[in-house]
Parts: sequence; structure tokens; C-alpha cells
Amino acid sequence: MISGLIGKKIGMTQLLQDDGVVIPVTVIQAGPCVVVQKKTTQTDGYDAVQLGFVEFVKQKRIGKPMTGHFKKANVAPVRILREMRVNGDEAAKPGDKVLVDIFNANERVHVIGTSKGRGFAGLIKRHHFRGGRASHGSMFHRAPGSIGASAYPSRVIKGMRMAGHMGSDRVTVQNLSVARIDQENNLLYIRGAVPGPNGGYVLVEKSGR
Repeated sequence: MISGLIGKKIGMTQLLQDDGVVIPVTVIQAGPCVVVQKKTTQTDGYDAVQLGFVEFVKQKRIGKPMTGHFKKANVAPVRILREMRVNGDEAAKPGDKVLVDIFNANERVHVIGTSKGRGFAGLIKRHHFRGGRASHGSMFHRAPGSIGASAYPSRVIKGMRMAGHMGSDRVTVQNLSVARIDQENNLLYIRGAVPGPNGGYVLVEKSGR
């Protein structure tokens, strides 16, 4: 079976449970997705399917090679393509739809997305350094402190935590719980926060745990 699909983060809201507890949830437009290509152990060395997120895309945005790729699968062009592993001898074939009903309520899922880009950030924001005293005259407020020894090795060790580019990384949040499923509108309500901005694309996979 196909273990996940592509989604688009809509935003966060709250759900009121039967016992009166309010829980924060992230709303994800989970598909619909379409199978564009099937990969097998015999031809590719592993079992997987290439999924496309079904949404409107201008034809001029699709190049000739990708146009032929979609035409071979007999599916409409899509902009977002991702591979998804399949478990066992999956009967999925190009053109098949993958909908939100592959998930169940209270099921555990992994969500993979690209975190928000923060640009160039300093030590305090990027690595949560404590910094120095904020009192007058300390002259050490938000500085990094020592970054290495002087005599030996007389250089900055690789991997030293310093200021630099923050965000825009691939982030996986594991074992989130599915709070609610709206099959009519292809919406998935996942308890907690998921990486990325509103409108960003994410992968939602079954955890298998």
C-alpha cells in the first residue's frame, strides 16, 4: 500500500473534543494526488511510486521533457512531484488517485517539510546561546565568546556554532497524531505544528510504529 501523500499546509486552528479539551491542530490539504510513475525492484532497485499533487498549473510552466513524462502516464501535468515508498507488491499504476482516506483518525504520521527561512541570524537566535550580562559596562551582550584556541590548532574547528544562514532546511516531525479527517474536502487535521509556512508543501507519511 502507498504509505503517504503530498499536502499543502493551510494553517493552524483549534478543535474542541468531546471531553471539552481544546487541542491545537494544523490543517493540511492532503491531495488529491495522482500516481505519475511506478518504480519496481526489477527496473529501479526499489519499490516506490512517483506522486503528483493535483492542482492547476499553466502549460507553459511545463517543459517538453516533463510534458512527455506526463503524457506517457496519461495524466494531467502537475507542478509538485515526490516519490513515496510502497509496502509489498503494490498494485498502484500510473493514473491512480491517492486520497486522504488512506489515513485513519488517531493514526501516527510523520510530516516532512521545509522550514521557514530566517535569513542571516546571529548566535542568540540561531543556536539559542545565552549571551552575557545585560548590565551597563559588561561589553559582552550577544557575542559568541571564544571560537577556538590560539596556539594550537590556530584555526576554527569545523562545525563551530556561529552566526549564519538560518532556516530553509528539510525538517521531519515524527509521530504526530491525526485528529480529524475531512474526506469531502481532502483535509487532514494533524495535532500540533508542522514545519513550513502557510501554503508550503509537505509530505505526510504513515509512521509504521
